[in-house]
Amino acid sequence: MSNLLSIILSFSSIFLLIAADEASNTLNILMPDATAKHVDDYLCTAFKMDEDQPTYITAFNPSASSKDAHHMLVFGCSEPGSSDKIWNCGEMSHSNDHSGQNYATGPTCASGSTIIYAWALDADKTELPKDVAFKVGGATSIKYLVLQVHYANIDKFEAGETDRSGLILTTSPVALPKTAGVLLLSTDGEMAPHSLEVFEVACEIEQNIEMHPFAFRTHAHKLGLVNSGYRVRGEDDDQEWTEIGRRSPQLPQMFYPTENDVTIKQGDYVAAACTMYNTQSHVVRIGQTGNDEMCNFYMMYWVDGDELLREDVCTSPGPPSYYFRNNQYLNVDKIPASAFRIPPPPNGPAPGEPIQGGHHMMMQHKTKPRRREYRNKYVF
Repeated sequence: MSNLLSIILSFSSIFLLIAADEASNTLNILMPDATAKHVDDYLCTAFKMDEDQPTYITAFNPSASSKDAHHMLVFGCSEPGSSDKIWNCGEMSHSNDHSGQNYATGPTCASGSTIIYAWALDADKTELPKDVAFKVGGATSIKYLVLQVHYANIDKFEAGETDRSGLILTTSPVALPKTAGVLLLSTDGEMAPHSLEVFEVACEIEQNIEMHPFAFRTHAHKLGLVNSGYRVRGEDDDQEWTEIGRRSPQLPQMFYPTENDVTIKQGDYVAAACTMYNTQSHVVRIGQTGNDEMCNFYMMYWVDGDELLREDVCTSPGPPSYYFRNNQYLNVDKIPASAFRIPPPPNGPAPGEPIQGGHHMMMQHKTKPRRREYRNKYVF
């Protein structure tokens, strides 16, 4: 009897170890000892997914430091932009730099590009909700994951070191019923010296789909004050702007949970606004380098089943060419006043905390900022 019990316990222990191992599968998406030669280099590396069965990603654990990486992106690709182990995948060609390049140049994806994850400013781990996963590999169109790292500092490389920045992904060994996707809203545009500017973008959801946003991420560079995203539903005086997320882009840039239970359907608009203050004495434009700016709002969502949003990037020309006022279907009088205000902690800094290189956040503590329209701009 005692021998039988020992055998049962032994098998139970083995089963538990196997179960624990299966429940904690990981996938390392790391730079393979990359070397950047210039500040603002964008380097990419690809990881082939299992073709026979899909992989279900349930968490993203960063392994990087903002001392080296300005930001990281993970793309899903049908084909990567290069067959090289590492390639230069940024728009900055350094054509006037005679020091040359370590790597050949190519796009992030040669075909089938979709954004899966983004990270910056030493953000922490992101875990997806129960029963939700990014589905890649297998019969999906995502045959490769491509890691892109934007390098902000090259001191370590000049000292002879290499880089293994990236992410450790948690995967599920079993299929999950809800599929995750990401919608990116971004703008082009520019802002005048010493001016407050709002960059705006909106797109109608034309696909027959029902999306459930559960997390959001904001991204700007040094001049960003607050980025906000909204679902816009209805027309004219009955139109409602429901907040998806609002956060200062000067804080760690991971995906944060949405506070409102929002469903987005065909016919709704998704809109985003980035409020910035240009402290410089020159025009600042949207661009790739740390001296340029970016207005990005990422919305992570889930759907029942496998069908995700096909048009997963929404863009606008930005100021001075485009504002919400240019879209006849958007009632700007319905935009919440809070859209252009920096939120309280945890999505904004503590009261009195300086940001933007020591400049105080000018709109943080006003109870209701005054807004008037002038030549299609909002002036606070």
